Amino acid sequence: MRRLFRLWRVGGQDLRILFAALRQRDRPLWLMPAALLLVFFALEPLNFAFPVLGVVDDFLVLPLLLRALVKIAVPAIRAKQDDRVVSVQ
Repeated sequence: MRRLFRLWRVGGQDLRILFAALRQRDRPLWLMPAALLLVFFALEPLNFAFPVLGVVDDFLVLPLLLRALVKIAVPAIRAKQDDRVVSVQ
């Protein structure tokens, strides 16, 4: 039970990181569609058709997918920022 609460607490932080990553100008092209798919997954009709699967989906799978998306997106954004050349004279 502790792990589940910890997962949700980290999920809130991951959500803030994802919003910040989406506001970056040099974000990867795949980040916006991936975030939209994650939102669709959270609101999908399967949650209403099969309530038990929807609860498992919302409490376990959704935070894990959010965590995975953030873990992939943040290094990609940092790599793009490191590729920029700055000329100092």
